[in-house]
Amino acid sequence: MIDYPKQLNKIFDKLSKYNAKAVLVGGYVRDQLTNTESKDVDIEVYNISSFEKLEEILREFGDVNSVGKSFGVCKLQLKNLEIDFSLPRIDSKAGSGHRGFEVAVNPDLDFKTAASRRDFTINAIGYDVKYKKILDPFDGIKDLKSKILRAVDKDKFIDDPLRVLRAAQFCARFGLKIDKKLLTLCKNMVSNNLLDELPKERIFEEIKKLLLKSKKPSIGFELLKEFGTNFYTKNIYVADEISKQLTNNTNTNIILMLAALCYDYTPENTTLFIQNLTNEKELLARVLPLIKNHDKIEVHLNNYKLYKLATEVKIEELLILSRAIYVYKNCSEIYEAGEKIYKKAKELNILKEKLAPLLRGENILSYGIEPSPKFSEILNLAYEAQMSGKFHSGEEAQAWLMNYLNTHS
Repeated sequence: MIDYPKQLNKIFDKLSKYNAKAVLVGGYVRDQLTNTESKDVDIEVYNISSFEKLEEILREFGDVNSVGKSFGVCKLQLKNLEIDFSLPRIDSKAGSGHRGFEVAVNPDLDFKTAASRRDFTINAIGYDVKYKKILDPFDGIKDLKSKILRAVDKDKFIDDPLRVLRAAQFCARFGLKIDKKLLTLCKNMVSNNLLDELPKERIFEEIKKLLLKSKKPSIGFELLKEFGTNFYTKNIYVADEISKQLTNNTNTNIILMLAALCYDYTPENTTLFIQNLTNEKELLARVLPLIKNHDKIEVHLNNYKLYKLATEVKIEELLILSRAIYVYKNCSEIYEAGEKIYKKAKELNILKEKLAPLLRGENILSYGIEPSPKFSEILNLAYEAQMSGKFHSGEEAQAWLMNYLNTHS
């Protein structure tokens, strides 16, 4: 039996009054079978007269977003849940890329035919909520137990080149071995340049899942190398160590992962690697300082040097990257510097951000100095003086400023 949020029963009861059959599908069923937490609930609705009728029924229970109507999909917001409801369909290749499909929605399809469009057998399992029955026409449960990743239909699999990347990240996320036939399919798809059809943003989304949802991202990257893609780096095992130290911030985690993959690269090679994945300039801007300073964690780092370091990079992120590199190099036992720097940075309140300046622009403006190159120079000198320990409070900062203005008037 598959567990699901009980508040869905009132929807299922309403659907059954229209002789419609609700089937839990896809990743939700797979995750339930593997005791994996899943936030996404996907439900396929069979034997209903039309998509419009499905929308009408669902509106009673919450806000309905029909942005995926052309694919027979709508989203229902139900308290803290966002549920995808869809009608069974058949996809047929009509153009290039992962969106080049013609979609034929057919509420009267049988489950096996509808599930045949899915990528892997482990994603083609359903659960009939009325009869509490698992539907498994392609032996997905057997493959889950055997830890094997197999394609549902090799002819349909090659229609979507994004599935090559999904194969790598699924093996890494769930500790699966790739079926030999599927391995050959993926290699052929890469050698035939099918991945060139994909927009960079979609590729990066799959790479992010590989990096952030896997205990060992290296498994996926080794597969991508075997497939013949250019996403491999020799630092993939540093990424494995980062996966043990993930923060609560997804953006920070992806920055740390990218820095791990490129930690010993030149700035030029790092830029090339990241730009091959994404055009997000902020990611590159935060990764480069981490790489530049990854070896700056030293036992005898004084306050001034630590303050300066905090102006270039977030100390907390740098310590995570530095620790991962030390562990990868089997040097974790000598990593006392990281512990000391962590404590010192926390005491100085610069673990997550740089030292807050005690002198600001408004302080200088109050002395009648207009914004100018001199204005900026005074601010920079004041900040240097503060980091050097020449003043520690607002009053001392004002005294420093008055003294500076008197001696430089």
